[in-house]
Amino acid sequence: MSTPTLQEQFGQIDIYLFDQLLKGRITPGMRILDAGCGTGRNLVYFLQQGYDVYAADSHAQSLQTVRALARTLAPTLPESNFRLETVEQTSFDDACADVVISNTVFHFATDDAHFEAMLLGSWRMLKPGGLFFCRLASLIGMENQFEQIHGRRYKSPDGAERYLVDAALLDALTQRLGGELVDPLKTTVVQNQRAMTTWVVRKNRQCAVVAHIRSNEAWLLH
Repeated sequence: MSTPTLQEQFGQIDIYLFDQLLKGRITPGMRILDAGCGTGRNLVYFLQQGYDVYAADSHAQSLQTVRALARTLAPTLPESNFRLETVEQTSFDDACADVVISNTVFHFATDDAHFEAMLLGSWRMLKPGGLFFCRLASLIGMENQFEQIHGRRYKSPDGAERYLVDAALLDALTQRLGGELVDPLKTTVVQNQRAMTTWVVRKNRQCAVVAHIRSNEAWLLH
């Protein structure tokens, strides 16, 4: 029997999520929830290794791809683990996951309220003591190279419009959510076209679940 290749074992996993595996922060027996899973690029390893995997995405075709992947790699998982839902309005229970993944999702927010809804919708599903892995577009390292459209929406040199965060905002959100950075913020500048930041947070064990935006205001962002 031939040894599986790295690609066969891990698929197209985000390199910074792979780093969390190497550091031993994600281990067998944990429940993994991919909030905004796309076509499942980050789930191949977890499905093959018998993790309890859940996922949500708002695009029907992407979710069909993930369900097909799960039927092949982890046929004992129920189809109901993979849900056609937005990350801000998922039907998963509060504090249901040991690890919540949000990979290239939040920068699609249309404004502060939408960003906050996506963040709180993802955060509420994380158990106290759990790991939140997030990769999102940012201003970091390219602060003067974006065209501001409105609020935190910017046009990047690559022509895309995105909701962009900065280091000060991520630091503030970490505190307000009741979390602690487990790694320093890490940002990759992609040939001066866009900047992608990795934000990895441990939820404090004493942290109460925050499920809703208070009084319809973006209270996290002010």
